[in-house]
Amino acid sequence: MSTQDLNAQNNFSFRKDHDAMQVADLKASADFYNKILGLKEIPNGGLPDHIRWFELADKVQVHLIESEEEIEKKKGVHMAINTDNLQAFMEHLEANNIPFENWPGEAGTTNSRPDGIKQIYLQDPDGYWIEVNDNKF
Repeated sequence: MSTQDLNAQNNFSFRKDHDAMQVADLKASADFYNKILGLKEIPNGGLPDHIRWFELADKVQVHLIESEEEIEKKKGVHMAINTDNLQAFMEHLEANNIPFENWPGEAGTTNSRPDGIKQIYLQDPDGYWIEVNDNKF
């Protein structure tokens, strides 16, 4: 690694701001992110009504943009969030008839990553994959 690369890594202090996702049905997706994931809806910065913003506890945002464009979804390309109570979240999903699986695809169960973090995967109404894990930073 060059000195220039090392300086770039040390000087910018990047933090995650938001993920933007194109969705077919804005209301269905907004309901999922609000009612199933419990994200707070926040003002969309004055953008048109086909864009809605949600916020995680750490102020990272999820921007939903209604669009007719088809996006290919793969499990390896996913948003990952963590929770202090993965078991209660899985029970919440089951109570709301939201299917989830582990990385290998086994329904209704977790797996552990090599670092010991438990994880599950679920899909939003548009088929985007979401990892929920019990990582504690």
